[in-house]
Amino acid sequence: MITISPYSTSTNPSATGALSEESMSVLEFEEKSVEEAIAAACQKLNLPREKLEIEILSKGSSGIFGIVGVRKAKIRVTFQEMPLEAAADQAKEILAEILKHVDVPTVIEPVVKDDCVYLNIISNGSGLLIGKRGKTLSALQYLVTRILHRMGGENVSVIVDTENYRSKREMSLMELAQQLGEKVKKSKRSLTTGPMNAQDRRIVHLALKEDHEVRTKSKGEGNLRRVVIYPVRKGRKQQRPAESQEEV
Repeated sequence: MITISPYSTSTNPSATGALSEESMSVLEFEEKSVEEAIAAACQKLNLPREKLEIEILSKGSSGIFGIVGVRKAKIRVTFQEMPLEAAADQAKEILAEILKHVDVPTVIEPVVKDDCVYLNIISNGSGLLIGKRGKTLSALQYLVTRILHRMGGENVSVIVDTENYRSKREMSLMELAQQLGEKVKKSKRSLTTGPMNAQDRRIVHLALKEDHEVRTKSKGEGNLRRVVIYPVRKGRKQQRPAESQEEV
């Protein structure tokens, strides 16, 4: 059993070398014995024992006849950085726990690629998991990322997807951006998209970044923020606005 420790850094000297407190994370493990808890920590974090700083919180108790008063051993493990493979397993467990509250059978496939953890949800209820314009999927991704960061994966990026929705959405937005860009060039008048989240706006900005006949910028506030595509006037040196480099 793994629990999220209320501590984010260690106040004790590290057994693994001179690690800064800010870069260290903490997890707690419970098993039948201390050795089993240490083994679970090494397996979950994919790190050898000597790379971990281990504090024994409780040695546990077998109780009376192994029935009454049984207590599990508990250890606190401090480590510098969660490996991607371990982060992928942990992210999968977090998402699986969240999806228990959704009345839809699911299977989660974790993949580590390009220094990022991808969680692909296989389900016959993908429409429910995606939500309107991917809002539910984005909410799941946000929750998994926040919980994983609290558990020591601050350096890990997580992408939650199902039925290749994100790649399909990206292709659809890129095509839309190109179509709107062509309309702007022909009409010489600006066009504005509907409300978009930050990730969708970024795709539109990048899709038209290399087109020297149009520019893009974000406009509006909060959930009503949109992308404006407008023509570049002849004879004026093109200068990409800061909005086109909008972060997700």
